[in-house]
Amino acid sequence: MIWTGFALCAAGQHNRLTDEERQQGWRLLFDGTTSQGWLEITGKPFPTHSWTIEDGCLKALVREDGFQDIRTADTFRSFDLEFDWKLLADGNSGVKYLIQKSDEWVNQQGRQARARGLEYQLADDRNSDAASDPARVTASLYSVYAPSPRVPFALGEFNHSRIVVRGDHVEHWLNGVKVLEFGLQQAPVSKQLLNLRGPDEPVRRESPISLQNHSSPTWFRDIKIKPLP
Repeated sequence: MIWTGFALCAAGQHNRLTDEERQQGWRLLFDGTTSQGWLEITGKPFPTHSWTIEDGCLKALVREDGFQDIRTADTFRSFDLEFDWKLLADGNSGVKYLIQKSDEWVNQQGRQARARGLEYQLADDRNSDAASDPARVTASLYSVYAPSPRVPFALGEFNHSRIVVRGDHVEHWLNGVKVLEFGLQQAPVSKQLLNLRGPDEPVRRESPISLQNHSSPTWFRDIKIKPLP
């Protein structure tokens, strides 16, 4: 069954917490109307050049003159993160956590700024990147582990994802199904973190959450997090 936006919450109820959620310790990372709490990945102000707020969503804009990832102003160590997302055909994006560093550079397409961290991949199966490797499909740990089972999702509609980091234990969920779990000490993951960090820097175990602009229109809403002990 595809988990549609109608299954997530009633119309007009997006980007809100219930009283029960507040009592459980959940907090919104996006209020649905402003960029409060979000920065460019390098720490510069929210990049209106490559992101906008549209219909209660943070939306990545397609640019031909440079584009940047965004991140939360706050950092997190152990957490339960939930969010809704929407891609179109051939779309490619991702949500990054345990960010080790950020890069910025200027090329012929303009200024670029990227987060380097573990990535919950979001991509149309027909996208060339996703089609190149099972570990690059939606809900994978990008370039490390493929999700299993493969859970269907809808293009052009909202889907629901969840990332749980509890100490060394990580889970990826898609549309209500756990599709991946792994330990940060597992060799492929540890290697990935070491490769992503800055030269001679220790592996960071606390970081912001980052949304990727991969030059695809992508919508994010209902982004909420619960810090875990």
